Amino acid sequence: MLINAVFQGGGMKGISLAGAVKAAEQNGVKFNRVAGTSSGSIVASLVAAGYTAQEMREVIETTPFVRLLHRSPLFNVKWIGPAARIWLKKGLYSGEVLEQWVRELLKAKGIRYFGDLPSGKLRLIASDITNGRIMVLPDDMELFNVEPPSFEVAKAIRMSTSIPYFFDPVMLRLDAKKAKGKSFAEQFVYIVDGAMLSNLPLWLFDQEWANPAEAIPTVGFQMVGKNETKSSVIRGPLSMLQAIVDTMLSAHDERYIEQVNRFRTVKIPTLGVRTTEFDITLEQSEMLFASGLKAGNDFFRNWSITAYQSHFKKLKLTKERILV
Repeated sequence: MLINAVFQGGGMKGISLAGAVKAAEQNGVKFNRVAGTSSGSIVASLVAAGYTAQEMREVIETTPFVRLLHRSPLFNVKWIGPAARIWLKKGLYSGEVLEQWVRELLKAKGIRYFGDLPSGKLRLIASDITNGRIMVLPDDMELFNVEPPSFEVAKAIRMSTSIPYFFDPVMLRLDAKKAKGKSFAEQFVYIVDGAMLSNLPLWLFDQEWANPAEAIPTVGFQMVGKNETKSSVIRGPLSMLQAIVDTMLSAHDERYIEQVNRFRTVKIPTLGVRTTEFDITLEQSEMLFASGLKAGNDFFRNWSITAYQSHFKKLKLTKERILV
């Protein structure tokens, strides 16, 4: 069975996506094209690079994720340091260590640039907050005079995972023609986490369904569930800011998904793990993996391409009515 897969973002909850990939493998599912947002962009990229679910599980078990939160010791001074960093850098942490981490993982499979993958194999979502629009990577790098095949996958992942105020935004500079007449500050575009604008971009591959009988189905992998185990403790402006960002990004998990889209969505319980819980324990990681595995098996064991095609026709008709 061949599918296109779209992986939702969710910070540390994204570990559960690896379990769902394992379920897909166990049920004879193969991935044609893949896409992702935020932590989903990491999973999508690893799948595109050829990582198996077991290999991803080993990465999870051997990675102390808290080490991805890097900043200069100067900014560790209580209260003053983090506040100064947000003021100067616009984020609590740089994001450079995370970028290098995924760069090394991809390098192990011989992947650095999008051109190292089959054309159209991987698409990632980021948010251009300067112009208020969704970015589809690598395609939209043409807007910055960058050829999509020559764009680095690790840089795209960093753009897609730059949680606002948590990680530094990625700054892109306009080319000379577009920058002409603009002030120095106006020549830069700020890119942050794709979850801000499209956390489960199922629409990415829908244009292929002009003839549903011949197209490859798209399956979304969505993380759901309230943070039942922990609440945010607000001790000051910084902890309040983190709580706001965490709530904002997690809101996608509680948002109602239209009935017409549920037929193509694997819904994975996230067991109360928070988006920015980088100090996650190995036990929690294993529980998330198991949750994804169960959700994926429950979905694919009841899979039917005939039922999918029927549901998609209804979805297409619904969209056409909305556009009329």
